[in-house]
Order: sequence, then C-alpha cells, then structure tokens
Amino acid sequence: MRAKALPLSIAAILASGVVTTQADEAPTAQADRAIPMPVIEVVGKRVDDAKRLTGSVVMVDREQIEAIQPLSTEDALRRVPGINIKSEEETSIVANFGIRGLSASESKSLMLEDGVPVAPGLFIGNERYFNPRIQRVENIEVLKGSASLRYGPSTIGGVVNYQTKNPQEGVLISARAGSYDMREVSIEAGATTVSGDAFMGVVATHAESDGFMNKGYDMDDVMIKAGLAINDAHTLGLKVSWYDNDANISYRGLLLDDYRKGAEYNPAPDDYFLTDRQSADVSHEWVLNSQATLKTVAYYSEVTRDYWRYSVDTAASTTAGRWVYTDALTGNNRAFERVGFESRLQLTNTWFGLDGEAEFGLRYMEEESNDTRIRATRTADRTGINDRHRVDSADDMAAYVQNRFEINDRLALTPGLRVESYEQRRVILSDNNASAKTRNTEWLPGLGATYEVNDAAQIFGGVYRAFSPAANEVALDGLQDQQLDGERSTNFEFGVRGTQGALNYEVAAFYMDFDNQVVTGNSDPNLSQSNAGQTTHAGMEASFGYVFGNGFSIDANATWVPESDFETGDYRGNRLPYAPKVLANLSLNYQRGDFSGGVLVHHRGEQYGTPDNQIALPTGAAGGIWGGRLAAYTITDAVAQYEVNSNLTVFGSVKNLMDERAITGLRQGIYVAPGRSVEMGVRIRL
Repeated sequence: MRAKALPLSIAAILASGVVTTQADEAPTAQADRAIPMPVIEVVGKRVDDAKRLTGSVVMVDREQIEAIQPLSTEDALRRVPGINIKSEEETSIVANFGIRGLSASESKSLMLEDGVPVAPGLFIGNERYFNPRIQRVENIEVLKGSASLRYGPSTIGGVVNYQTKNPQEGVLISARAGSYDMREVSIEAGATTVSGDAFMGVVATHAESDGFMNKGYDMDDVMIKAGLAINDAHTLGLKVSWYDNDANISYRGLLLDDYRKGAEYNPAPDDYFLTDRQSADVSHEWVLNSQATLKTVAYYSEVTRDYWRYSVDTAASTTAGRWVYTDALTGNNRAFERVGFESRLQLTNTWFGLDGEAEFGLRYMEEESNDTRIRATRTADRTGINDRHRVDSADDMAAYVQNRFEINDRLALTPGLRVESYEQRRVILSDNNASAKTRNTEWLPGLGATYEVNDAAQIFGGVYRAFSPAANEVALDGLQDQQLDGERSTNFEFGVRGTQGALNYEVAAFYMDFDNQVVTGNSDPNLSQSNAGQTTHAGMEASFGYVFGNGFSIDANATWVPESDFETGDYRGNRLPYAPKVLANLSLNYQRGDFSGGVLVHHRGEQYGTPDNQIALPTGAAGGIWGGRLAAYTITDAVAQYEVNSNLTVFGSVKNLMDERAITGLRQGIYVAPGRSVEMGVRIRL
C-alpha cells in the first residue's frame, strides 16, 4: 500500500493558508470578482452559447449534480440522453460509456477535462484507465452532432467535457457515509485578492469503501487551481492535480449459477487495479482587441496503472461453479505520458458582407506508454520476471477552422474543416527492440446550421465526417502495419429545441454511417488484423422538462436506437455489443423552501455482450470475453437534501430503491448492478 495521507495533509495545510491569507487581506467575500480560468471551452458561458451550436447540447450544472448525489461521473452521465454506461463497479474507476448506439465497451467518444484530453491513450490505447472524479466536477457538457468537429480525435459519438470547480471564498467541507462502509470527505478552499485579479484554491477528497460485493477502494484526489489577471489583455491559469486509487477489482465476474443464487462475494478477491495520475495545465488568454481572442493551453499528464491478476484453473472453476485460482500472478503494468498544447483564435468578422464568428485551432500532442508484464507468484507477491516490455508512442498534429455565417436574423450556417495527422510507433524491448510504425492523415469536413423558427423553437442540424484512430495494439498487430485507416463515419443530425413557458425540450434524429469500423480483438486476435466493415447507427433522442408549480417539476429523456448493426463482414445483420435499443430516464422533483428531493428512474433495454449476438450466458468458466444477452433493467433512486442555514446542508439518498438485481456487463463473468444502498452526508461552509 502506497502512502496516501501526505497529499491530503498538504491540501489541509493549503486550505489553512488560504483562509489565513484572505483573513489578513479583507474579510469581505471576493468570490464574484474572481477571474475565470482561461480554459478551452466546449460550449461557453454566454446564455445563448448552446443555441449557437449546430449539434445537440446537454449541460449538467453543479446544482443538478448535487441533486443526483452521484458516486461517479458516469453515475451522472448515464442520465443524459443518448449515453449508455457499461458499469463494472459503483465508482466507475475505468471509463465505459457509449453514445448513440456506439458500443460502451469501446472508446469512440472524446472525454475532456476543462477542454484537455484526460483519457490516457487516445492514439496508443487504452482510453479507459482514468475517469475524472465527480468530487472535483462543477459542470458536465455533452456535445453531439456537427459541433463536435471542433475537437478530436474519437468524436464519432460526441464530446464529454468535465468542467472542474473554481473553489469559492473560504472553506467548504463535504462528508458522506453509507452502505458497504463507504466514507468520503472533501475539502474545498479558495481565496481571492482584494482586487479580484488573482485567486487560488484547492479541492481535496479522500474516499474509501469495502464496496458492493467487497470490491473495495481507497481513493485520494487533490486539485490545486490558481488564476491571475496580468492586465486587461492577458490572463493566466494553472491547474495541478494528483490522484491515487487502490481498487480491489478485476475483469472477472460471477459465474452463472452463483449469479442466479444471488451471490454477492468478490469473484477475484486477490486481484487489484492500482492507479495514480499527476497532471498540470497552464492556460493563457490574450484579448488582442474587441474582435479577437487567443486562448492557449499547455498540458502534461502521467498515468500509472498496475493491474495484478491471479490465473485460474478453468476446469476446477467450472466444477466448483466459481473461480478457482492458482498461485500464478501476472502484473499487467502500464505507464502513460502525454504532453501537448492547443491554441484557438476566436475572431468576429464580416466576411462576404455577413456577420460571423470564426475559430482557428491548432494542436500538437505526444503520447507514450511503457508496458510491462511481470510474472510473479503468491509467495513473491508483485515481484518477478518481466517477460514482455514494449513502448508505444504517437505524435499528432491537428488543425481546425470554422466560421459561423449569420445569413439573416433567423438562419446561420457553420462550415468547418478539421485535419488530424498522426504517426504511431511500437518498440518491443523484450524482443531485441523490434519495431514498427504507421502514419495516417484524416480530412474531416462538416457543415451545420441553426434556424430560429420563433422564440420557442430553434431547428438545428448538420453533417460531418468523424474518425477514431485504431490503437497501436490493433494498427501494428504482430509488428506489421495493418494498413488500418481510422474508423471513419459520416454523421447526420436534425433536431429542434426550445423553451415555452414552463416547458423546455430538445428532440434530435441522428444517423451515423461507418465505412470501416474497426473491431478490436478481445479474445480473438484475428479480429484485429482487418477493418470489420460497414456499420450503421440510426435513432432519436428526446428530452423535456416541465415545472408544474407548487414545487413540483419533471425531467425526462428517452433514446431510441432501432439500428446499430454490422452491414458487412462476419457479423452482417448483427447488432453491435453494448448498444441497447432503448434508454430512458425520469426524474420527479419537489422543492419547497429549503427542502428538495426527487425520485430518479433509469431504464436500460436489453443488449448483447459480443458481436456474434450470442443469447445464452456461459454456464462454465471456459472461454475468453463472455457473450450473452443482457436483460433490460430499471433502477430507481430516491434523493433529498435540506439547507439548514446558509452554512449547513444535509443530504441523503437511497440508491437502487427496489434492490433490482441486474447484469450491467460481461467480461470474464457477470458484472452485477450494486444492490440497495443508503447514503447520508453534510456540507459545511466555514
């Protein structure tokens, strides 16, 4: 176990220093005068920014996040229309989400934090190994359709951007405890100079739990932010973060008979997934004049993931009806580094006699992973022979331009073009430095439009080219350039959104046409040596909210994806794995005075675990990645909070109120949805 108390001790010292500094300067609050961090924004801060985008937009603010009381970012994300979560444990330590019929077991949507890529390996793989912690998140932006062309790579489904908190003046302590011996405490502390030209803050969290099915975790997360307005033209921002999590989780789930019996033991009690991450972002905003602003961010991150798994005796496991482990231990240990910068020039103009807003973007990024495989034994735990050592790397240069032309007071057209050029390399140090490399360039045009029908309705839509790169593992399989293009898709979207009195709504139809979707190998390495062929994804999303009055309101959304199918290849006519036809969410809310509460219902339709659309779940322990049909399920949560006074709020929830037992995913065994749990918490502002 690594030392975990030091970062929180540092955070506490910083918090103490923040309060003392502010008290020495002035007792009056300066939070409203604090400068914003000059980050690359996905949507923007203006009231009508979302309406200027040509694709579907969902924003989940801090008030909504606190109302949901999620344990993870994906717990909040699964309530957004179009998003399917493949949950493996309650805190979503690894990222598993799919958008609009794209498999939740693969990564074809871009995840950002404050506009910066946070998934460890966008080009080299694997993008799953880090998921931002919900405790540091202020808002969640989800962008789909042609507006996502501004970002890349892997924006076929869309873009998810987690905006982190700017700690407010003073100190806020949040704590909660719950079932499975869950304990969590967070400290937010911030201070602003009297002039409001500079601020500093820290958000630090410690959380631990025995976990549902004894899948315990021990997590620390610390983020420090600072900003400085040099003058009216130049603003600087800094964000530094540190994350560490020791989780008792594995790729193994329950075998079928034990699942049917209602077993709730950890199917891999000695397997551990150990993750840490350090990162730093430095951002700069330069207001050149009233028409032009240049935003630049430079970033660095390092992610280490050590995954220690014991081997199994397959025959004995089948006989026993549960996994029987040997004394052979393997450490699949990977370290990722990323460095990059991105600049965006925003320019208002009157090109061709039309009012317009242009954006020019340029990004350079380098990634590298150091991958080792350690063979150990139970008696020499986590030490042994490194029998595979390889280094994957990639360089990417991307350029982007778009301009929003206001044709008239109602109609605006936004053409754009993105170019991504990247090189991938693999060196196997344990094989006399054998190596291979490949290069690819993608040209991605797009066109979007918005039309104001009236004050209550706006039509939006567009078409754009999207891609997701094949990771090094696939593109350079067997140290051979597999001649794999990026996964290319032509995406169409058409929708309408608006507000009318107490009603707000958005409805969108979408169609995604892949001409060469790549299916990763999983248990069959032959699958990774060619493009899988064409797939199509078509469906609709609808969401609405209505305020009834007397404190009552409702929020609801539904996603229908009747077509998410392979069009060519061995799986022609089959449905993609982890792509349910139906997703739905319903929230019944009540707020009166200082009390608020609600009932949250989430429904996920049936889906398949593998591309062959196998129906039956395996009865034994043999095989690799499990197939089978996952039945539909519905989970209901009840939440409530009460503001005792301006400095004290108490809150609580009952998750999975009906104690629904459901299969959330398959890999080597069955992943089970967490059972009923109770959580209680408090927020205290000092």
